[in-house]
Amino acid sequence: MAIFSPFWVSIIIFTVTFIWIISERVHRSLIAFAGAIAMGIIWNYMGFYSFEAVGHSVDYNTLLLLGGMMVLVAVMQKTGLFEYLAVKIAQKTHGSYWLLLVSLGLLTTILSMILDNVTTIILIAPVTLIITKILHFNPVPLLMSQAILSNIWWVGTLVWDPPNIIIGSAAGFSFVTFLTHALPVVVIVWVIAVLYILHQCRKDNKIKPKYIEKLMELDARKSIIKPIILTKSLIVLAIVVVLFFTHHMLHLPASAVALMGASSILLLVAPHDNPQKYLKKLELSVFLFFTSLFVLVGWLEAAGVLAYLADIIAGWVEKNIMITAIIILWTTALASSVIDNIPMTISMIPIIGYFE
Repeated sequence: MAIFSPFWVSIIIFTVTFIWIISERVHRSLIAFAGAIAMGIIWNYMGFYSFEAVGHSVDYNTLLLLGGMMVLVAVMQKTGLFEYLAVKIAQKTHGSYWLLLVSLGLLTTILSMILDNVTTIILIAPVTLIITKILHFNPVPLLMSQAILSNIWWVGTLVWDPPNIIIGSAAGFSFVTFLTHALPVVVIVWVIAVLYILHQCRKDNKIKPKYIEKLMELDARKSIIKPIILTKSLIVLAIVVVLFFTHHMLHLPASAVALMGASSILLLVAPHDNPQKYLKKLELSVFLFFTSLFVLVGWLEAAGVLAYLADIIAGWVEKNIMITAIIILWTTALASSVIDNIPMTISMIPIIGYFE
């Protein structure tokens, strides 16, 4: 193949784009967008260009689902519900270090199924620091457990994490199908992680009664900032969760459920607060990043790069499908430790798709 063929040009631009994204010297959205534009200009100059290919390569279901969930989360964050739950759970442990570690870890786990893991930690960590300061013990084990557990559980649901949304949309999974396949593995890993954390923090951590009394004096209700909005938000969230479990039977895409939830919650919030401030929480840079990556991978597919990689993998499969699966699994896992998991997911899905 000639070095200036669409095949090699696509590989070069894609590789350079990925390296710049990993370097984090410039915002990843701008790098991805610049890569997609550069590939489009060069392909147009070479006469190997198709606007239709660009349009078909973007997964609009993923973008709409992500946008709807961003609005729901933005409204829930402002109510103070999560801080309230953290204080109440801590009080229920009556100062037991082990119970506190497990219960706050469990709360982090549940919230990471509703929120993304970064938002979960931003909400829970400050409350954890307040609690540990009152009880006069080291907050590091609690914070580390929350960081680990939030990264485990969000892989179990279809709608709360971008890679899951991308995978579910590409594979045509319903919420229940994704949950059924992912949840057993997630539960096993979660239990192992908790046992490991408890083992690592097995030193005696007795808390003095006077500090426990201070914890019990905290008024969790003061955490609730907007009770009317909270009530309405919980009703909408409950309906959205039910629809996620039943959307395949109703023949509704998950993105439609998320958008209905987002529009409903904004309409209910409008009499009490300005909906625009929640819409500002929509991170346009995220949508630009996703769209640009979809386009970049679409160019690779049109140039035959992904089909070429699929042929190589097919050769491995003929020899031993189990070894091939393990290689793909570990290659993806190791690569995701240095490469953002979103571009990694978007890049791998079309390759795996060739084996349908």
